[in-house]
Amino acid sequence: MTPLRQALTDYLAMRRALGYQLARAEKLLGQFLAFLEHRGETHLRTDSAFAWATQATGTSPRAWAAMRLGVVRGFAQHLSTIDPATEIPPTDLLPRRARRATPYLYTSDELIALMTAATMLRTSHRVATYQTLIGLLAVTGMRGGEAIALDRHDFDVEAGLLIVRHGKFGKARELPLHPSAVAAVNQYLHRQDRPHAAARTSALLVSTAGTRLLLCNVQRTFRTLVRRAGLQPHSTACRPRPHDLRHRFAVCTFLDTYREGKDPGAALSLLSTYLGHVDPTYTYWYLSAAPELLQLAADRLQQRFGGAL
Repeated sequence: MTPLRQALTDYLAMRRALGYQLARAEKLLGQFLAFLEHRGETHLRTDSAFAWATQATGTSPRAWAAMRLGVVRGFAQHLSTIDPATEIPPTDLLPRRARRATPYLYTSDELIALMTAATMLRTSHRVATYQTLIGLLAVTGMRGGEAIALDRHDFDVEAGLLIVRHGKFGKARELPLHPSAVAAVNQYLHRQDRPHAAARTSALLVSTAGTRLLLCNVQRTFRTLVRRAGLQPHSTACRPRPHDLRHRFAVCTFLDTYREGKDPGAALSLLSTYLGHVDPTYTYWYLSAAPELLQLAADRLQQRFGGAL
């Protein structure tokens, strides 16, 4: 193993010990080191990092190149502590303006349209897999990666809950399910068309090959379902994504809180825990883009303070 490869192994191990998963970083940095090795280089230099990063292609090449360079910069900062010849790419070399996507808040009809579109997938088991996945994302607010990481033993049919063991930053949590969701997951696990090869994996949700789902394939299939369901982007920054089902869950939960006259503060704390956030402030983002929710909050304030507003 070369010194650069060993340094990468140590870097990833250190970051993962802090709770980071780094699947994309590991892949990109592996490609970057292969690029350096092809050029016969043994030290990390800014011009080489720039040359590799700007090989990127896609609909937004500059943003993609900036992301790649940012991944290298993090590794370079670590590497510079053990190799003085390391050059750390400056932050203004490919500035990347952070821009969060605007949440696409699915209506109930759009959610039904997505589930219906799934019936056009190739096999009956694949139909069931994506209907179960979409349903779970909608009723639990799980991240997509958390859902496909679920194992069969993470589903407790008697207690009626799911255990997320591989949450962000290594956080685990229990998610109580509605009886209808418990029945749906249990039915999926006992389907007669479940691939025989699935017995070799512990995964709850499996592909037609009987293997754990891959996030890239899930995202590709989801785009197909969105197109078949006739869902249209609201803007260039607001497009239907699997992650927006998490936003929908958060907003619907809070809408119920206001409609039932419950304490929003207490509900926010519970919702934050359910979503797996390390701090409730992160949960506010999921609630800030829903006009109906903001109107209910304003109505609550009007009722409390009346003409003082």
